[in-house]
Amino acid sequence: MSQILRSLASGIVAVVCLLNAGCATPIASVPLELHQDDTVAFGRVRVFLTGPTTRAFLPEMRFFELVSQETGNRYRIDIGSADAPMYLSLPPGKYELTRIMINEGAFQAMANPGPTFLVRPNRLNYVGTWQFEVSSPTYDRKVQLSAVMNLDKAIQDLRARYPKLSAAHVHALPLKPGSSVARLHEVDPYPLIWWFRRHHTS
Repeated sequence: MSQILRSLASGIVAVVCLLNAGCATPIASVPLELHQDDTVAFGRVRVFLTGPTTRAFLPEMRFFELVSQETGNRYRIDIGSADAPMYLSLPPGKYELTRIMINEGAFQAMANPGPTFLVRPNRLNYVGTWQFEVSSPTYDRKVQLSAVMNLDKAIQDLRARYPKLSAAHVHALPLKPGSSVARLHEVDPYPLIWWFRRHHTS
């Protein structure tokens, strides 16, 4: 029975991917290695709660997705934290931040921010610290995104993690616009997983 359920889940995921014009390619947020001639977008992701909440967990960035405006390719970056660095090895081009997922324990919410940024070839492209300010859990919940630029600190962190990289190849290319607001929509966890847990984890 468990094998049948796994096959069914895989089939449903495949159909969802096709309906959404292809699944996003996963990209490591912090690769083990980077080389001098790699094309990289780097910075930091931070999530803040700006009002009161009755929930037991504070918001974290579960993942975000980028879309290349030249090719239409989608990339998913898993974060799993409220404060984390990102060093994204991406093809050069212009990217749009199309989707984010915030989680607070079992609660999940998604938004479509929409800012863009450039990634120049064979460069370390500093895109800033992306600060996501999340309002209290209400019907019209919002998330405000702002890009904070602190190049000196970013270069220090970069060299500490990847000592072979040269700061001479760093270019600052912030988000445009530098600030935006989007609606957060609560989403349910994948229903088959919850059904499977209830019936098969005792």
